[in-house]
Amino acid sequence: MTDPVTRWHRLAGDTVLLDGFHALKHALRFGAEVPVAVTADRAAALALAGELAPDVRDALAGLLTEVPYGTYTSFVPRPHPTAVAALAVRPSRESSLAKLAHTPRTTPVVVLDNPRNLGNAGAVIRLAAGFGATGVVTTGTVDPWHPTVVRGGAGLHFATTVERLTAEELPPGPLFALDPEGDDIRGVKLPDDAVLAFGSERTGLSAELRARTDHLLSLPMRPQVSSYNLATSVAMTLYHWSFGASL
Repeated sequence: MTDPVTRWHRLAGDTVLLDGFHALKHALRFGAEVPVAVTADRAAALALAGELAPDVRDALAGLLTEVPYGTYTSFVPRPHPTAVAALAVRPSRESSLAKLAHTPRTTPVVVLDNPRNLGNAGAVIRLAAGFGATGVVTTGTVDPWHPTVVRGGAGLHFATTVERLTAEELPPGPLFALDPEGDDIRGVKLPDDAVLAFGSERTGLSAELRARTDHLLSLPMRPQVSSYNLATSVAMTLYHWSFGASL
């Protein structure tokens, strides 16, 4: 077997960077294929696993190779406090599209329309995974599997379905878009197969997505407050859906 440094350099261009212990932990929990994982302190990483993630400790023990700190830092954009990094195989586009298109669907799909902030996109994916959403779709130029997005999502891309599509390629289901001009969301029951769309942090919904929208909804907001953070808006909307689903 080749050494981890050689494997890393051979695989880095075609795989997903898992930056930090928690990203690797979540990826393993949700079935990611991880061909190489390194740490600058193997004993500390396994101790952390024993404390926070005993369910994956054995898998980590079999995967993690200790490398010098300088080698570890050469693999990542900026060092993570846990000094752990790994590479995972990205799910194929074909399998992701099949999951998004499968019906009947029992949980919503979240659409981020041309998001600009990579950290916000990662936070939304983490939320979607927590709520058990079918997936997160982005439109526009941002790759939702960018290392910064994966870091913000703590590796939970593997707990849901994440793909980039055009507005014309969105999954089936009634499309509800969040907009200040929409109806108050508190008066609407969101169906389980809803497609929930959120506009860009700066420019809102694109004309293409707005034209496809079945229902415009707004979140309750005190007058003179400009807007909510994107992840907050998604959290409020998914909570509203989950509350209605539990009634």
